[in-house]
Amino acid sequence: MNDAPIISVEGLQKHFVLKAANPFTGRGAVHLHAVDGVTLDIRPGEAVGLVGESGCGKSTLARVLCRLLDSSGGRMEIDGKDVSDLAASKFAKSELRSDIQMVFQDPTESLNPLFNVFDLIADPLRQLMPQKSRDALREKVEAAAASVNLPLEFLTRFPHQLSGGQKARVGIARAMAVNPRLLVLDEPTSALDVSVQATVLQLLDNLRRDKGVALLFVSHDLNVVRLLCSRIVVMYLGKVVESGPTEALFHTPHHPYTQALLSAIPTLKEGARVERIKLDGDPQSPIGTTGHKCRLAGRCPVERARCTQGEPELVDDENVRQVRCYFPLEDQRNASGP
Repeated sequence: MNDAPIISVEGLQKHFVLKAANPFTGRGAVHLHAVDGVTLDIRPGEAVGLVGESGCGKSTLARVLCRLLDSSGGRMEIDGKDVSDLAASKFAKSELRSDIQMVFQDPTESLNPLFNVFDLIADPLRQLMPQKSRDALREKVEAAAASVNLPLEFLTRFPHQLSGGQKARVGIARAMAVNPRLLVLDEPTSALDVSVQATVLQLLDNLRRDKGVALLFVSHDLNVVRLLCSRIVVMYLGKVVESGPTEALFHTPHHPYTQALLSAIPTLKEGARVERIKLDGDPQSPIGTTGHKCRLAGRCPVERARCTQGEPELVDDENVRQVRCYFPLEDQRNASGP
């Protein structure tokens, strides 16, 4: 993965205004820090998993990366071009729009019920890559359908005539129609049966291998992410707390929050049962966060005094790992010896 990143963000922020500032004093504004200083690179052909509990900022980050939402701060580059100051409304008309496409969580809600499958797949082509003829448009639509193993006879059907798995394929075909370099997938399999999930995951992996498209897979299901992704990014309360190669992160988590997430994965393997780590206490509020302490403070099982005296930075660990913790678990394992 030595190619230049498709997308690169540094210190990316998205704060929602809950209360506007006093127009006379400029004070009193209240913000919800949904995404708070995320730094991330995604390279061609890479599959990256973005995980964390509900409310950690995963979906908001996905929408900012797709430029469906304006960021509140930080730097963002797409194909080496700085788009930090380009509003989402203007990005929709940019030549870079086709490079990043999104597959939404609920295929039923994200498909226009008045469009048949042909028009659903053709819509982004008409918007972003106007074709010179009907034949050229049909050729691209049929190619997109074929890439997700969707029979051509389905092109005349409407969403209510499709199963959940078929709707998911239409959503992926629609995103792939404009030949994107990055697909951002917001829990695209969460509403599907397990057997259908496996088929969709295999399809996505084939697209990554055959088309070279990169994937950012947003999910709360670590088992699903492990099947598809080579790298995992863990978020908590708007911050990245750990990232690294999938298998390394599963076998030796460095952040206490990552360890707690992994301990919650159910297993049927005999002798493989892991003691559940419960994060007692209430999570901190993302409203008006000031960074005066670690985001996990108050719930962390290895918390010490320093954790409440300032927020740790995300630092490189073993070159390929990053962790945001004053007392990473790896240090404790090394200190305790074999």
